[in-house]
Amino acid sequence: MSDSTVDRGDMVVLNLRSLTNWLAAVRDVLFDIFRCAGISAKKEAPVNFLTDPLEGRSTLRPADILVFGWVGEKHACVDLTGVSPLVGLGSSAFTVGQAALKAASGKVIKHEKACLDNQHVFIPFAFDTFGFLAPEAVDLLSRVQRVMRSNVMTPRSMDVVFKRLSFAIQKGVSAQLVARLPTISM
Repeated sequence: MSDSTVDRGDMVVLNLRSLTNWLAAVRDVLFDIFRCAGISAKKEAPVNFLTDPLEGRSTLRPADILVFGWVGEKHACVDLTGVSPLVGLGSSAFTVGQAALKAASGKVIKHEKACLDNQHVFIPFAFDTFGFLAPEAVDLLSRVQRVMRSNVMTPRSMDVVFKRLSFAIQKGVSAQLVARLPTISM
């Protein structure tokens, strides 16, 4: 097994560095989609209310993407979370999207109140490596697609949002798979 993964029984935990690179690539593609659609956003925007100071960590936790004026006049903190649908598979029956839905729910519990208290909206953008997108992610992308259709009407812009994001997710998955391959010495 390569150094990019650790096998723990029925669960595969990806190396933090490779997972961070994968999520950063997906974040960059999503940010570029916002930019191409003409939506004002900033990636890794420092918002000091997403981390509890009692946890002993820095209070400047960046939102993966901060979308300006997304809901009414409120900014939206978009938090990306990519998960393997196989995590915890041995503990219950397999249900499509269960891991992504659980991750999105956990993020909402952790961050939504802090965002609302600070006049922001929290959007968990959870997806799994099989391509499942949590409903909040689908809603966000659908709205971005509508904005893109009205702002950038070209034949290519008709379905570019979901295709580009799907490609970024699958590219990260394939990089993880290649990292697991044994090396061949000649």
